[in-house]
Amino acid sequence: MSATESRTPSWARDTAPDGGRRALVGRIALVAFAVAAAVDLGSLLADWHLGHVLAKPLLMPLLVAHVIALGAPRLLVAALLFGWGGDLALLFDADVAFLVGMGSFALGHVCYLVLFGRRATNPLLGAAYALALVGTVTLLWSDLPAELRVPVAGYSLLLTAMAYRSSALGVRAGIGGALFLLSDTLIATGVAEWPQLPRPDFWIMATYLAAQYLLATGVRPREAGVR
Repeated sequence: MSATESRTPSWARDTAPDGGRRALVGRIALVAFAVAAAVDLGSLLADWHLGHVLAKPLLMPLLVAHVIALGAPRLLVAALLFGWGGDLALLFDADVAFLVGMGSFALGHVCYLVLFGRRATNPLLGAAYALALVGTVTLLWSDLPAELRVPVAGYSLLLTAMAYRSSALGVRAGIGGALFLLSDTLIATGVAEWPQLPRPDFWIMATYLAAQYLLATGVRPREAGVR
């Protein structure tokens, strides 16, 4: 091994014979993800439901293909696939589908939390997230359907923990975690029938897609040794 190679992180070394091909597949998958995201968000802005239904199921599989091609850890792949399960469930407008989707996203957050490990985080940031959690749940509680209050509160705790812990991997992943929290908070305010921004589904998906992309690309280089 040369001196240059010894200084190169293991995740960045192209040691496999087909490494160039995998990198190409990763780039193609990322471009396809961007196209699918543009179609999905454009469909939401245009109120074209069929476009959303067709594009949304493609998003997380394409992001998964991108990170797998670049040597992603299995826990990251699992987190994204659980996100995909949540995406599919939320295509259906029913309380059961909402709970199934929330459960699938929750499993994804567990995968992220395990992947983040025990790295140090800023306690002041943790206090800010804790205040945000308590304040949001308190404000939403009475406006949520009774059967959703406890599940939403439990999910919010797990989501907030994931958002906070994501900062342990740096600014990119930390912003991804914060955007995930924002996206799901927008969903919760809609369930609580609070006043919404114009085209609320657009803002939910835009923040969600940015969150998953930033988390995926923020985790992969640092955690490729975690399998």
